[in-house]
Amino acid sequence: MKRLISRSGVIASVALAVLGIVSAAWAVQLNMSAAQAARPSRIDSKTEADPNGIDPSIQLPAYGGYEQAGISRQTNLETEIQQRSRVDILRYTVQDGDSVFGIADEFGIEPETVLWGNFETLDDDPHLLRPGQELNILPVDGTYYQWQSGDSIDAVADFFGTDQEIILAWPGNRLDFIDPEVEPGAWLVIPGGRRAFKQWFVPAIARGQAGVGSAYGPGGCSGTYSGAVGTGGFIWPAANRYISGNDYWSGHLAIDIAAGTGASIWAADSGVVVFAGWSTVGYGNMVMIDHGNGWQTVYAHLNSVGVGCGQSVSQGQKIGTSGSTGNSTGAHLHFETRYEGGFVSPWYVLP
Repeated sequence: MKRLISRSGVIASVALAVLGIVSAAWAVQLNMSAAQAARPSRIDSKTEADPNGIDPSIQLPAYGGYEQAGISRQTNLETEIQQRSRVDILRYTVQDGDSVFGIADEFGIEPETVLWGNFETLDDDPHLLRPGQELNILPVDGTYYQWQSGDSIDAVADFFGTDQEIILAWPGNRLDFIDPEVEPGAWLVIPGGRRAFKQWFVPAIARGQAGVGSAYGPGGCSGTYSGAVGTGGFIWPAANRYISGNDYWSGHLAIDIAAGTGASIWAADSGVVVFAGWSTVGYGNMVMIDHGNGWQTVYAHLNSVGVGCGQSVSQGQKIGTSGSTGNSTGAHLHFETRYEGGFVSPWYVLP
């Protein structure tokens, strides 16, 4: 007898089949999610952070476990190679506007080293710098010494206040550490070496010292004077308040204040003029004022001098104009402050 299946039975059978399919799909999805969580993810779109489309926060395994499709090792074309420090002497041609202080700063050495490396050219005077000169630029702070007959490493090291091992070990000197032999006339770098400077300046002149200044040029005053006494405070002697050339350092006991030719120069404090005119030590036209309280000030390389010997001047009074006379590479004011005969950096006393 033919069996008939009711409509309700068919619906139940179809529902059971659909439920089975859904359950199976859900199980597959769970397995895929678990697998995805267990391995690194990959982004399809390229980003600015990683043009290869790889999430930079993901650490990919180095070996096995995950097929790194599309990922390749790239050559780094910007690999940095360690540069060896310079050991040889450079030659530098002086340009317009250069100063010993500026050249030292450019090459990362002390200004003293520029002078000590070029004594035959500059004679320890930074104002002898001239465009076109060729200078030795040492690779390290220190001195440059030409070996003399009868010299010894011990004696040279002692003279420059360093150790002989430092001289022997400097690779640029190319010396045999065990049996060093240096030919007379050869030049050696003395790393860390120092020596006294040959100083170029007019000594401090007190108003009561008759005739002292006359030994340093026709601007020297011959008499003893009395007059105005300083306030103990100083003002800037020029309109500008910045450097043009050399700053204050052991080879240049002054600051070079920017001032064009003909610019007014005035007394930094009240006092008596003890030098007024031409000097013979490279200062050109110069004025020195004794302030009567232990202080003296010097104004050098002037274009013109507007005061005379023994004259009392007040703080802020015009004493001349700026220029480039004497050993100078351009118009500026060479300004010194001294106390009890010793040099004091103007930066300590100027407002």
